[in-house]
Amino acid sequence: MTIELMKSKLSVMTGETDDAVMLTYLELAGSKVERRYYQFYPDRTGVPACYQNDQLEIAAYLINKRGAEGETVHNENGINRSYESASVPNSMLKNIIPLAAPFAFGN
Repeated sequence: MTIELMKSKLSVMTGETDDAVMLTYLELAGSKVERRYYQFYPDRTGVPACYQNDQLEIAAYLINKRGAEGETVHNENGINRSYESASVPNSMLKNIIPLAAPFAFGN
């Protein structure tokens, strides 16, 4: 998926129109995906195509949570908010299967 298509989808998902903001959050979300996927290969980068939708969902989550970072509970006029974690919830990362580390057979 091209970066332009990703920005377009992110704009539809969040209402955000500032390219710099969308690129920043896509980059942050991409780093979360990379950290999870390449946890055994810290020198590798790039979000695999199969996880680009996860990157979009994480970016949308982070944009929508802007201004309430780290909030765990918030009650006001019948509106209740809480967040699973201060960053990206584990439930959003659970579908990202880490690239397996090489297995060395004993000699």
